[in-house]
Amino acid sequence: MTKLPSKKKVIGWKETVDLPDWGIEHIVSKSDTGARRSALDVSHVLELPGNQVQFDIVFDRKDRSTTRTVVADIAHQTHVRSSNGQRHERYFVRTRVAIGGVVKEVEFSLVSRASMVCRILLGRLALEDDFLVDASVKHVSRARRKVRMVENFEI
Repeated sequence: MTKLPSKKKVIGWKETVDLPDWGIEHIVSKSDTGARRSALDVSHVLELPGNQVQFDIVFDRKDRSTTRTVVADIAHQTHVRSSNGQRHERYFVRTRVAIGGVVKEVEFSLVSRASMVCRILLGRLALEDDFLVDASVKHVSRARRKVRMVENFEI
């Protein structure tokens, strides 16, 4: 049996995480070791002057009106061609993510995850160096709680 490195935290395939820079706690996240990049469920994406983007982070897949508006610097952007041949621009932003006492900066693609169970997908780049994913369990880092916004947050 391989000994696990002691610095890595074991998390489940599904966890609730915090986005402290944006005043969001307990948002549902899927740890996906098959995905390279991470994705955040957003709506109403608007490019702003000064290399910034404004978007609404969606909290609940059943009630997509529950959101928080955020303005962030664009880390980079790329053009993506969808399966139907349409070309669209995808923005990437960076923010801190807190999972089970570990806080790290993660780069997120801004996409609609309306048909997905989890609002956040954490890919390998976000998980590497800090986490080991146990695919047989969920909510290891803490019990699941309803997503909430920290009051007095300003964009």
